[in-house]
Amino acid sequence: MKLLVNGQSIEIAQPQVTVQNMLEHFSLSNKIVVVEVDEQIVDKTQYSQFRLQDGAKIELVHFVGGG
Repeated sequence: MKLLVNGQSIEIAQPQVTVQNMLEHFSLSNKIVVVEVDEQIVDKTQYSQFRLQDGAKIELVHFVGGG
């Protein structure tokens, strides 16, 4: 499955991928993240059920602490 994540093309070997699977792939599953799929924000309660389609355009926004 090919996805466009934050402007970069990636390929994931799994045929069925949820938002939760993708966040785990990027080690973001335990972080505060806003996920937008094809210009629609996905509610956090739907991450484990929301299936991504081949070619989906995804934007991930997560917060990084610092000083």
